[in-house]
Amino acid sequence: MADCFGRIEPRELLAVYVRGQLLELLHKSVEPIAVQAGIAARTLQRFIESIKWNEEKMRDRCQEIVATQHADSQAIGIVDESGVLKCGKDTAGVARQWCGNVGKVDNCVVSVHLSYATESLQCFLDSTVYLPEEWASDPERREKAYIPDDVEIQTKPEIAIDQIDRALGHGIRVAGWTFDELYGRDHKFLDAMEQRHQAYVAEVPVDFHGWVGQPQVLHQPPKKTSRSGRRKNYPRLARGKPACKVQNLAKYSPPLRLQPWKRFRVKDTQKGPVVWEVKWVHFCRKQGRDPLKPGTDTDLHNLGTGAITSSLELAWNGLELTLSAIEGICPQYAGHCWRSAGRSVGIRSHAGSDYAASR
Repeated sequence: MADCFGRIEPRELLAVYVRGQLLELLHKSVEPIAVQAGIAARTLQRFIESIKWNEEKMRDRCQEIVATQHADSQAIGIVDESGVLKCGKDTAGVARQWCGNVGKVDNCVVSVHLSYATESLQCFLDSTVYLPEEWASDPERREKAYIPDDVEIQTKPEIAIDQIDRALGHGIRVAGWTFDELYGRDHKFLDAMEQRHQAYVAEVPVDFHGWVGQPQVLHQPPKKTSRSGRRKNYPRLARGKPACKVQNLAKYSPPLRLQPWKRFRVKDTQKGPVVWEVKWVHFCRKQGRDPLKPGTDTDLHNLGTGAITSSLELAWNGLELTLSAIEGICPQYAGHCWRSAGRSVGIRSHAGSDYAASR
């Protein structure tokens, strides 16, 4: 890690900061860590805010260490986000937006995180500040927060795909990725995951559309057909079986309606175990506005419907994933892992107002 720094002083301050994050402190912000270490709070604050060191190289090096020293065929990759409340308006990315930590719209900074979890290790792989649209057209504000010119406005799913690409490029391999409805409803994000041959378990909204089983795809017109009317494009879906909401499939589709529930113990809590009751079928998702992309067949996924929730369903994709894998990779369990790792490194403590410090 030494080559990520130009001088020895920043390396020593990084060691102070990391040790502080691992201590059992009530608040893991700069001041309590500095007091514990016996140094001036401003010294550590300046390290976080303005001392230059190569954050990208440090991130890449950490991913390489995880890939080589902590590889696990049953590892879970987690895509999630966190919001940190802020009072001012100068911190990079701050805006009135949804803050999951408090469960409402508030003035906060939101970051997209990529995490890695095994039975013995839970760690962060990447973190990127989400810049709301209002920051795109305010160069003065961007300059004040030290946001580099090459940082463009991206949606959260676009940020997540970039993070996954970096992790894969550094050798990170997981049994499956998991993410919540924000990413599960984004067809471009799901397309990108499948193009990279990545298995996943995702929450999808109840109005997510698709078919139980694979719909019939016509690759050429029938031999006996009338030539009148508008010419049709092929391949196209056969008539008579429109895509349905997963909510309706779960309630009325015979393969799901007649299937018995299967119980899975997800995790233990102070109030007792969290148990899922699950049914599943082979599911073919409707790909955005176009029910079928030209020149391709629709892909089969699995659809699970859980009695634990009335607003979300599960969809998972990947040849190596079966129903038994859902216990380890479902978004709720992965979120539990993410929150545990976040608490251990003070993810809710946000020091500094510029872009680099926010990361």
